[in-house]
Amino acid sequence: MPLKRMVMELGMGTDLQGESHTKASCRAVHNALRQNSLSVYEAFGVDREDMVVEIIVGVADPEAVDTEKVAAELPYGRRTVRVEKGGMDTPKEDGGGFTVMANAAIIVFLDLPEGKDWVEGGVAA
Repeated sequence: MPLKRMVMELGMGTDLQGESHTKASCRAVHNALRQNSLSVYEAFGVDREDMVVEIIVGVADPEAVDTEKVAAELPYGRRTVRVEKGGMDTPKEDGGGFTVMANAAIIVFLDLPEGKDWVEGGVAA
């Protein structure tokens, strides 16, 4: 069965003091998750562990991100993490380092059967 894109949530996270691109990325994912309560898998009778979740993170230094830590921010689903150049490192006024900003997109896919008439509340008779 083909995967169907069902949901996209966006978030932003920062590390104000530690200059950690991983911490800012984790916070961006956390921010995106906390803005919703996904029950889309329940509506289609899919187990939440069967959701396919793609996490895309943008930071100024993609190589500095621990993708396993970012993936661990999601409570369930089959997760993949892709880190791209983006976000922002903002220099501090005193020249003593920078603040990291990360952006995250969380995209949820479900594997739904073809040929079904999906209606609100489940499958049409």
